[in-house]
Amino acid sequence: MFLPLSPGQPYPIGTTVQPGGVNFCVFSKNATAMELLLFDSENDSRPASVIRLDPEHHRTFYYWHVFVPSLGAGQLYGYRVHGPFTPERGRRFDGSKVLVDPYARAVVYGANYSREAAKRFGVDNVAYCIKSVVVDTAHYDWEGDAPLRRPYSGSVIYEMHVGGFTRHPSSGVAPEKRGTYAGLIEKIPYLKELGVTAIELLPVQQFDEQDGPKGTALKNYWGYSPLAFFAPHHGYSARRDPLGPVDEFRDMVKALHRAGLEVILDVVFNHTTENDEAGPTLSFRGFENRMYYHLHPHNPAQYANFSGCGNALNGNHALVRRFILDCLRYWVQEMHVDGFRFDLASVLARDEAGHPHPNPPVLWEIESDPVLAGTKIMAEAWDAAGLYQVGNFIGHRWAEWNSHFRDDVRRFVKGDSGLMRAVAARLTGSPDLYPQPDREPNRSINFITCHDGFTLNDLVSYNDQHNEANGEGNRDGNPLNWSWNGGAEGPSDEAAIEALRQRQIKNFLTILFISQGTPMLAMGDEARRTQRGNNNAYCQDNELSWFDWRAVENQPGLLRLVRGLIRFTQARTLFEEERFWNADSAANAAPQITWHGIHLNQPDWGHDSHSLAFSLHNPEAQEHLHIILNAYWEPLAFDLPLLPAGQLWRRVVDTARPSPADLSEPGAEPIVTASRYTAQPRSVVILLAR
Repeated sequence: MFLPLSPGQPYPIGTTVQPGGVNFCVFSKNATAMELLLFDSENDSRPASVIRLDPEHHRTFYYWHVFVPSLGAGQLYGYRVHGPFTPERGRRFDGSKVLVDPYARAVVYGANYSREAAKRFGVDNVAYCIKSVVVDTAHYDWEGDAPLRRPYSGSVIYEMHVGGFTRHPSSGVAPEKRGTYAGLIEKIPYLKELGVTAIELLPVQQFDEQDGPKGTALKNYWGYSPLAFFAPHHGYSARRDPLGPVDEFRDMVKALHRAGLEVILDVVFNHTTENDEAGPTLSFRGFENRMYYHLHPHNPAQYANFSGCGNALNGNHALVRRFILDCLRYWVQEMHVDGFRFDLASVLARDEAGHPHPNPPVLWEIESDPVLAGTKIMAEAWDAAGLYQVGNFIGHRWAEWNSHFRDDVRRFVKGDSGLMRAVAARLTGSPDLYPQPDREPNRSINFITCHDGFTLNDLVSYNDQHNEANGEGNRDGNPLNWSWNGGAEGPSDEAAIEALRQRQIKNFLTILFISQGTPMLAMGDEARRTQRGNNNAYCQDNELSWFDWRAVENQPGLLRLVRGLIRFTQARTLFEEERFWNADSAANAAPQITWHGIHLNQPDWGHDSHSLAFSLHNPEAQEHLHIILNAYWEPLAFDLPLLPAGQLWRRVVDTARPSPADLSEPGAEPIVTASRYTAQPRSVVILLAR
């Protein structure tokens, strides 16, 4: 096919629909030749046209570009990039491979796509490749939509998997919409009734589902295998046209915003799906391997593996920093998302030599970028190579996943000793981790469980992981779970064990929501979703990982408790406070916290203590609570503070009571007439003064 061409422009990077055609632009410093391939359909085994770019006319500096007339949105394309294959010098060009544009806004992959075909050097993969799609975002009708910009102090995050949320037949979603952005829209009423304010989506940037465990037919389910960072994952779209995922994703965002729900993306800028030196050449390494990746300092043929996934993106390089910032801006400006959770963010805190960087440039640029100024930015402040930065991640805006909260609360509820001061810190926003004077306590993202590890049900049902289905000999996953099965491994018909597990789940949830910080709830924990002891279900795209909606019907009491806890805490300024609760009564700063044990003003910080009580008082809002935590295996009687004349303590929550007595309805809280309250073994109590 002959097309009259013009040189085009070196900006913007990627594809830009312009009057009369499309401008294509990619970066490659060391390429010797570049070809643009145009396809007519996703299953084409050969291109309809090949355009060879002339270095003299179609290259400016290291940007290769061309304007192709008569093309528009929906056009499928790819690149062949020719250059030296000298792995010992860090260069891995392979002109036989059709590459995905790093800036592709959408991709398609036909039934013939093969990851294996991209692994063999010099073997043409055109019949098995993923194809990029030209996207024009200018014509979508947002109907006045904009990111919501809700503060952390008023946020409750719900971490979910787009596919797993509605893929189970019990979801009630039409078969063609199960596991899609459109399917999620249908479940917005459930999310609203639950009371959460933000949806944190496991990766939706296009990933390679074929990047699963070696030697198995299992897929990559979680999506931590990124390929095209600008593109919504094609497999989550109910629409099969090339542009369908882009518009369907935006429809979902718009619908969630209308319901008052923010959209946070779990983004994976620490590695790509190209893995190590034995991995496939799909995009980045074929354009400029030395630029995109950290290479072994003494052997550039090998990759530095700070991510645990075979490679690590080099956020120190100026072009990679630009790529990351351009991508984040795109998702905010064109897709209207409200924030980002950065997977293994500490990879981006390493310098060129792989050492911790005191001032990592890409993280500071993300923090200070004006386009991102109103977004949430949350770090998983560690990586897979031992760099752990919880409490000392750089910057002034970054929130952090607080793994100390997860571990300390798990151990306390389980009954471990020596945790009282640590638990007190977790309850109050972790000031021991975040001593900065201007630090907002709500930038501690508190969680008990997340996608990675046991579900909440499994945390109280299994002592050990059971990952045999992953095909890795049960060697994968984190063996340190701080879990306790209550007396039997796995499902149990014993009433006492089941009652204990239900109570422990209620204890975990109550502590999560009454702690200072931003709470995060994992998908299905409100209804005891189980993975049957699998604590690393990254490759289980099946009913083991999907949300079985029959659990919602089977756990009405637990669901009622979760809704009530969220409603209760969201209605009180104590839990929206942007200052740390103050234990110094002389400081005259509201709100005040006072620590107790079984006797007033006498907290037991000893190694063998398993109980704690505290009072919260905000005189400005006339809010006064008393909270009792008894992780001991016997009942304990706790003294109650005296109240002003006319006020009485009323019971809001007692996790030892069966539903519906465990949670009182607003305005109908039973009066506590005694001067002491007996907290049953392994229970949490919330009292309200009124």
